[in-house]
Amino acid sequence: MYTNDFAKLWFKLSKDMKTYMETQLAPTLTEGQLHVLELLRANDKMKPSDFIAYLETTPAAITTLLDRMEKGGLIVRERDGHDRRIVWIKPTELGHSECTRGVEVREQFLNSHLNRISAHNQQLLVYLLGKIANAS
Repeated sequence: MYTNDFAKLWFKLSKDMKTYMETQLAPTLTEGQLHVLELLRANDKMKPSDFIAYLETTPAAITTLLDRMEKGGLIVRERDGHDRRIVWIKPTELGHSECTRGVEVREQFLNSHLNRISAHNQQLLVYLLGKIANAS
């Protein structure tokens, strides 16, 4: 019934957010890199294979992403002290600060849109999106 309207609005909001994020994060960060840094913030360190479940991409694409992040000074790769086969991915100081900046950029975008509706409706929107996203 409302699926077409929902699809149009969702597409517009997604497109606007992607454009805003790309513009505001450049040239030092991408949305994908921000996601990696947020995962590292929550987990301190991770193996490259750990990212597969979160990023929904191929191991080769993750390696390429991590290579770019390492080259940009956002992460470091460290061998495990007990098992040299294990490589840990850790954020650098620059990675930490860029993660904070990226989260702030995203919050600015979302707040500028969410503040158009009341706090009650914001809560309701989040609740309803949660119902849609977690539907089985």
